[in-house]
Amino acid sequence: MLKKFLPNWLTGVLVSIVLFANVIIWGMLVLLFGVLKLLLPFKVVSDILHLAYRGWCKGNRLALWLGCPTIEIDIKGKVTTDGWYLLISNHMSWLDIVVLSAIDVLPAPKFFLKDELKYVPFIGTGAWAMGMPFMKRVSKAQLAKNPKLKGLDVERTKRSCRDFRNHPTTIINFVEGTRFTSQKHSKQNSPFTYLLKPKAGGIAFALEVLGEQFDALLNTSIIYQGEGDHICRNLMRGRLNVIKVEVQVQAISAEMIGDYQHDRAFRTAFQQHINELWLQKDAQLLTYHQAQQAEYLATINKEIEAP
Repeated sequence: MLKKFLPNWLTGVLVSIVLFANVIIWGMLVLLFGVLKLLLPFKVVSDILHLAYRGWCKGNRLALWLGCPTIEIDIKGKVTTDGWYLLISNHMSWLDIVVLSAIDVLPAPKFFLKDELKYVPFIGTGAWAMGMPFMKRVSKAQLAKNPKLKGLDVERTKRSCRDFRNHPTTIINFVEGTRFTSQKHSKQNSPFTYLLKPKAGGIAFALEVLGEQFDALLNTSIIYQGEGDHICRNLMRGRLNVIKVEVQVQAISAEMIGDYQHDRAFRTAFQQHINELWLQKDAQLLTYHQAQQAEYLATINKEIEAP
């Protein structure tokens, strides 16, 4: 919005101030009421905690509105703010968290986060206060040294998901487990063009605990368009032009709920289902990028042909 009236650098400065102030102010309030909830586990305290968290979501919405001239949220299906949803998405940038939290038609978003983020001031402490699960990846070498590490993520995820029963929630899982980069894509030898390989475990554990309570699966794709590949830097420099989010509301079938940890046949079938979703998402992203490329070439040709 501001990009229409202010130079890019000033737009970026103002948006950065709004984002950082939003995290600090609401992050402190969420942490305060999170601690208070431990001492006084009453519903009224939990309700106030969620109101503070909603304040952070609204602040994110304001920052995006100020900094990006075109924000397209396309939801194919019906969602309500008093429902329960499992949202899966590609992961391009830490800005994805801001974008998804700013979709006001969804109930309060709760994220699966990397374990390292719990040490980040305001962000990690706020996530802890909201009961979000921190996922700690364990290597085969670590597991061999300490078998007790096996299943910790499973129990942590299940415990957090049980806590989400009390308030309408959108549980958000970035299925790739990390942000997309060309280096990671090459290292994985990913079979997809615009995606990393999906990790199905977190989705399966959430479905196992809350499957019957979920109203739908929200299969989501996020796309950014700006001057360069550094998405966050573009926003903070006033150079992010388009944010596009497409959400496909899909039913959760009984075949998607099972014992992922112990049932090998179910685990194989579930992984195959997620891979199929990822193939469809990759094709969707390819179509979008091809259209963008065609539009860019058409613009260049018009400039060349202009007298």
